[in-house]
Amino acid sequence: MSVWILRVLFLSLSTLGGYAVSQVRPELIDNGLGGVFIGFGFGGLLIAIDEMVKGFSLRAFSAASFGLLLGTVIALLIDNSGLFIYVEDKPVRWLIRLCLFLGFGYIGMILAMRSNKEDFYLIIPFVRFASQSKPENLLVLDTSAIIDGRIAELIEGNFLEGTIVVPRFVLKELQFIADSTDPTRRARGRRGLEMLGRIQRSPRNEVKIHEADFREESEVDAKLVRLARALGAKLITNDYNLSKIAELQSVPHLNMHELARALKPAILPGEIFNLKIVREGKDKGQGVGYLNDGTMVVVNNGHGFVGQQIEIQVQSLVQTGAGVLIFADVKAPVAA
Repeated sequence: MSVWILRVLFLSLSTLGGYAVSQVRPELIDNGLGGVFIGFGFGGLLIAIDEMVKGFSLRAFSAASFGLLLGTVIALLIDNSGLFIYVEDKPVRWLIRLCLFLGFGYIGMILAMRSNKEDFYLIIPFVRFASQSKPENLLVLDTSAIIDGRIAELIEGNFLEGTIVVPRFVLKELQFIADSTDPTRRARGRRGLEMLGRIQRSPRNEVKIHEADFREESEVDAKLVRLARALGAKLITNDYNLSKIAELQSVPHLNMHELARALKPAILPGEIFNLKIVREGKDKGQGVGYLNDGTMVVVNNGHGFVGQQIEIQVQSLVQTGAGVLIFADVKAPVAA
């Protein structure tokens, strides 16, 4: 909305400027109404151009400017090389020069915009040295990762190093969830705000609130992917779909669930450990308990130990669609 206020203000100033020119320099614009129309048209044209290039980033603009400069220099060298000294017809020579500068300028801009920053290191070597002198590892957090809370433990344990970037639109989403009328969503939102405060208090990593908001994108996931790509950052999330979108767009990402799955301790047949039996199983005589990661353990002859901590020995593991199912036998009750 603030952009449109600025556009209306600019259009009004352009219209007034056109009218003022008609009054000060009547030889240029002979009447006030014509000045108003010319000023309004000029402002409207610039606003239309602004609307067309709204997805054009500053990096793309700087690359296009550099490409235009490089193409112009090459065209100037060719023009001054003496290749066209025998062209005596001035209109023809002017046309050749026009095509030369337009052609090389266009090719330079296109090549610069299609190139990545590694290509510019060949032309401007000090850029590589400047970037390596102060490496910056940016980590963009989404709402699910903040609410989960394990990200705070990873940061405090020094497993994640770098600058934590929390977009302003993620903060708004957290606040919206915390203000929800649904008690479950409200509790999740408040937990997310508490976890974010814990991350900010941690001396391990610097936390920055990023103000970028891609208004042309309606979905938070799309904004996160665009921000991570623009910053060259790694996206931290718990959302499976967001991870896949980031993967398809070649954006570095880390899924907390996949990390937890990779760090899950391996349980092998014959292993002995303690387990609390929480309920009876489906079949007669069975008891059921759960590991810390939620894996279900079916204990033969464990029905009489419901509510007790017992020692069990793993007999076999069965892979199911929902994960791994462990079957075990009772070794001995654990003394209280």
